[in-house]
Amino acid sequence: MSKIKVAVIGTGSISEMHFNGYKNNSEAEIIAVCDLNAERAKEKAVKYEAPDAIVYTDYHELLQNPDIDAVSICTWNNSHAPIAIAALEAGKHVLVEKPLCMTVEEALAVQEAQKKSGKTLQIGYVRRYGTNTRVLKKFIDEGELGEIYYAKASCIRRLGNPGGWFSDKERSGGGPLIDIGVHVIDLCWYLMGKPKVKSVSGNAYYKLGNRNHIEHLDFYKAADYDGGKVNTVEDMANALIRFENGASLAVDCSFSLHVQKDDMYVKLFGDKGGAEVEPELKIIGEKHNTILNMTPQIDHLTFDFNNGFQGEVDHFIDCVQGRTETICPAEDGVEMMKILCGIYESSTKGTEVVYS
Repeated sequence: MSKIKVAVIGTGSISEMHFNGYKNNSEAEIIAVCDLNAERAKEKAVKYEAPDAIVYTDYHELLQNPDIDAVSICTWNNSHAPIAIAALEAGKHVLVEKPLCMTVEEALAVQEAQKKSGKTLQIGYVRRYGTNTRVLKKFIDEGELGEIYYAKASCIRRLGNPGGWFSDKERSGGGPLIDIGVHVIDLCWYLMGKPKVKSVSGNAYYKLGNRNHIEHLDFYKAADYDGGKVNTVEDMANALIRFENGASLAVDCSFSLHVQKDDMYVKLFGDKGGAEVEPELKIIGEKHNTILNMTPQIDHLTFDFNNGFQGEVDHFIDCVQGRTETICPAEDGVEMMKILCGIYESSTKGTEVVYS
């Protein structure tokens, strides 16, 4: 089949995973790049072996190019929905970074645009493509864990507010919950069978700020990092999420917290067995009246970013070629925004948010 002609919109740090994924996919060709900074856009195109790509600074102009089949959206969170809707209306397939958007209303609008267009809309829930996740899902689908009724997840950074747009709520929509918490929430929810959310009780804390006074400890910084700017997002959030099928999920996440070291885990519990997805895949079961801890012999027991993003891009291209349907559709984004927005709303109101 002919190559899928792709455009990347937004050339910040996360775009590099998309550029690299397309570069390594023999059925994709990057023909356009868009960023408010034209020089940075050109540099990225050259770096990822697309020197002839057309550079745009306005995504509306890019979407008028009839040669473009699909776009990756790697911009600030507050622009995800309008760009995705415009791209779908222009007849383009869309791979949009997580989170899908910033509100449930926006998510529903994106979902409606996707339905009308008939094009693929894939959300960047990249941990679904990890080898550890794929292996565990096969066990779950075959009933090895039975009914999964509880999950717990944590993604804690001791010092990790990236600053820049990440710390500006107007552009990001929130802090660690919407940036890194969404990954572990989605991973649990996906492996639990994507049950409908029933209620959310959550807390968001604004205690430590950007902690720009800390010395001798490196952390990831956004391209537009400015330690002197005011931080308007939470440091830490936690929640208990209840689902219509009776299952529940407990989660916490932070950019900044007084802990000894960064920590991440994802655990699921069923009536026949359990599993740990992170920090390494382990499956817990019973045989002959004995509890067993089983470690699969696979290349990546923990999530490998390069492998995961390549899997995400390859899956997107497969969908655009018509070989399959995406495992990260718009409706998943609607349910995830109900969860994320519910946590923030619950924290603000000090009460549980219940969905009818």
